[in-house]
Amino acid sequence: MKEDEALAWAVRTLDPAFADWDDFTRWLEASPAHGAAYDRIASAAVEAGEVAAPLVAANDAEDTLPVRRVNRRWFAGGLAACAAGLLTFGYWQQTAPDLHSRQTEPGQVLAISLDDGSRIDLAGDSRIELDRRNPRFARLERGRALFTVRHDDTDPFRVEAGGHELLDVGTVFDVRDDAAGFVVAVQEGAVLFDPDAAAVRLDAGDRLAIAPGSDTLTVSEVTPADIGTWRDGRLTFAGATLLEVAADLARASGHVFTVAPGAPRGSLTGSILIDAVRRDPARAGALLGVPIRRVGDSWMIGAP
Repeated sequence: MKEDEALAWAVRTLDPAFADWDDFTRWLEASPAHGAAYDRIASAAVEAGEVAAPLVAANDAEDTLPVRRVNRRWFAGGLAACAAGLLTFGYWQQTAPDLHSRQTEPGQVLAISLDDGSRIDLAGDSRIELDRRNPRFARLERGRALFTVRHDDTDPFRVEAGGHELLDVGTVFDVRDDAAGFVVAVQEGAVLFDPDAAAVRLDAGDRLAIAPGSDTLTVSEVTPADIGTWRDGRLTFAGATLLEVAADLARASGHVFTVAPGAPRGSLTGSILIDAVRRDPARAGALLGVPIRRVGDSWMIGAP
């Protein structure tokens, strides 16, 4: 969407007759991503125009020798034409995503280093899409990931997850999208949630959650040091639902955890070493103060 808008502005501003600078300025100030997208497209158009202009001037000459003279009005108008042409050919060829996915098995943690200096830690039973041509983009398809982002005002890091968009503002943040709902928690810096819609800013210690099947955003406070502890071998819960606890235990340990039908809708607060759960899943119940018993090949939480 931002690329479409940026392309439209590039076509207009590169036209010599353009005069609507106030609206253009307001559009740039609406989001840091707008300026970055506009710069990419306008730069590509200028490069294309600088190559194309001498060629056209030579073809229009009466002799067959190369001619370096370029009509300045043609050149300015030609930039706008080049920008428009990039919509269907040049620009989209250069910036078309080259996506590839990485995924983990339950109980596995994968550290991914990106070309821009950022890092992604992917939790167990998770899948993420990355772009070989753009290290500033990631799409969490399922599961959980901790993002440690190298901040760049001119090119914000963008994460898509659960149908939402996250824009970094110099950040370490944790994202979860699974059957227990959507959660983003900020450990350092800040994140802009859905910048083109809700535009909710989350600072360090903020946690935004959306329950399954709901459109309601709930923002609460958490201890920043407790965010992303799963990367270091510890699960930390603060007011977590049984569904969240089951999902996190399963993802981290490799064992299957479920919630007992009719289990009380309480919340759990506590911390547990992942290795302890791997060795003895039933021990998690004693440490978290909730009954857990084995049912077939799975462990049921909240079962009497």
